Amino acid sequence: MIVKPGPVLDFLLANQRVDNPGQIDWSKAKRTLKNLRIKATNSNLEYKISGLSDSICRKQTFPLKQRKEGANEGDEVQITVYDYFVNHRDIRLRYSGDFPCINAGKPKRPTYIPIELCELVSLQRYTKSLSNLQRASLVEKSRQKPMERMSSLKQALATSNYGADPLIVASGVSISTEFTKIQGRVLPAPKLMVGKGEDLWPRNGRWNFNSKRLIEPVKLDRWAVVNFSARCNVKMLSESIVKCGGMKGMTISPPFDCFEESPNNRRSPAVVRVEQMMELIKSRLPGPPQLLLCILPEKKNCDIYGPWKKKNLSDLGIVTQCMAPTKPVNDQYTTNLLLKINAKLGGINSLLGIEKSPSIPLVSTVPTLIVGMDVSHGSPGRSDVPSIAAVVSSRQWPLISKYRAAVRTQSPKLEMIDSLFKKVDDVDQGIFRELLQDFFISSGKRKPEQIIIFRDGVSESQFNQVLNIELEQIIEACKFLDETWSPKFMVVVAQKNHHTKFFQANGPDNVPPGTVIDNGICHPRTNDFYMCAHAGMIGTTRPTHYHVLFDELGFSADALQELVHSLSYVYQRSTTAISVVAPICYAHLAAAQMSQFIKFDEISDKSSSHSGTAGPGGVSVPPLPLLHHNVSSSMFFC
Repeated sequence: MIVKPGPVLDFLLANQRVDNPGQIDWSKAKRTLKNLRIKATNSNLEYKISGLSDSICRKQTFPLKQRKEGANEGDEVQITVYDYFVNHRDIRLRYSGDFPCINAGKPKRPTYIPIELCELVSLQRYTKSLSNLQRASLVEKSRQKPMERMSSLKQALATSNYGADPLIVASGVSISTEFTKIQGRVLPAPKLMVGKGEDLWPRNGRWNFNSKRLIEPVKLDRWAVVNFSARCNVKMLSESIVKCGGMKGMTISPPFDCFEESPNNRRSPAVVRVEQMMELIKSRLPGPPQLLLCILPEKKNCDIYGPWKKKNLSDLGIVTQCMAPTKPVNDQYTTNLLLKINAKLGGINSLLGIEKSPSIPLVSTVPTLIVGMDVSHGSPGRSDVPSIAAVVSSRQWPLISKYRAAVRTQSPKLEMIDSLFKKVDDVDQGIFRELLQDFFISSGKRKPEQIIIFRDGVSESQFNQVLNIELEQIIEACKFLDETWSPKFMVVVAQKNHHTKFFQANGPDNVPPGTVIDNGICHPRTNDFYMCAHAGMIGTTRPTHYHVLFDELGFSADALQELVHSLSYVYQRSTTAISVVAPICYAHLAAAQMSQFIKFDEISDKSSSHSGTAGPGGVSVPPLPLLHHNVSSSMFFC
């Protein structure tokens, strides 16, 4: 993405999609502009933006050295930026007086320039995170059906003419102009079990709960609706939830009450709005509810979401489900909502047939812990935002459909999880101890004899670090709990960030769900394979590349591929197979949700005030708030 050159104010108006400069969010503008290069039109000099002034141009002052006769050399007088440019530089400012100035200096020696004198220079990469609308637009424009993708790849290869490069020719290397033909196979979709002992067979990687019941529905008799000034027919929504829940086997009583936000609070800060709403709820509810259904006014990036989740999950221990309906709620929307609510409250929507039996090879016969690990980093260009490490683990063996999560902060951009084992005063306060103890309690006081780890987000150059750093910590955590206990391990890395695509030789559609390729393009010595478990409905399917780094369990290639395929069908939030195993998706969700607990965007400005460990480069790493014990073992992230 390239930044459009031109006046800074025009860029901010387009970036924030507003018509009037008075509507610009200057805290967001500061993050967006940081490190971009500008040219000052009054001097024709280029600068790098370090931030914005604290005050508007008319009020922002700086020390100006006196040069008048009779004044002592070195005497300074405080003058506003506006006064300096208008009266001392004789530059007419039309609108800058009411907006912050661009700061192109250093922290202790700021250089303030009125915003209308600043223009972004050309050919700058935009390294910040895109807005949801920008991201959607980019995806829409880059989306291509399989035949279109094949055509564009062939055209690009013909245009580039790499094969004619003198160095390649001299080296005896030739580049084929045809796609590589390989043999693949399609795994059959696993049978699912739903309520009343019924079987459910997915078709094309999809299924639905029409006229079906959930296999383990919960009873919901203490709940309430909270509306943060959203336009929604709450009465109709509540009736729809009660009715649809009954059809799915859930016993749902009418909500105790609906709490509407006072119009006077709508312009208050998000934290204040949440606190005032909680005071209202406590004053009218007879006791803690099982669930608070929260209706948000905005679908994406709502400021209330983070404080609301933190208040409920960390402070009060109440399960909460947020929603932001933009259209009238239909049965499909309500069903999807109930799938999340049922999973969060401890129910199960569907199970694998082999899970219910149980007859999963090597997993159902021996207590086995399945783990998903992922690290989420700050937005591109934000090296001061802590990374979030999330680890989810299965519980209630022999099930592989129920999980819990543990999440920690760590140093910015650090990919290896450093808190799996953390000994403090002869006590292990690491992530893995927490997960092992939960498995022991929830699985009939059995310790896992096998641990299968799915790791996401690492490149080939980091494979050894996964084994030498992360696996070593996990082994230490096990030994710390019981020196005589030696479980067997399997480590599998899942990669999505690659450019490999598969096309059907005799058809225009995407490869069918369940497609596996383990020959021709795979490594000749290591155990790796590609899998397209999901149905590619839009664009061209991107397969997941699985690498087996370590295996003490003795899985055959077929058995492992069947397990990976099955784990793509246990995702409780949806009724489709997903592109990567469910534990990894849950780790993504847990990290994303708990990162909202802290306003990381403001850390760089207040890093000295945070109490936390210091990472490399002196960046403070604030710890995440702990989850309340009422919800710590739940699928709160679902």
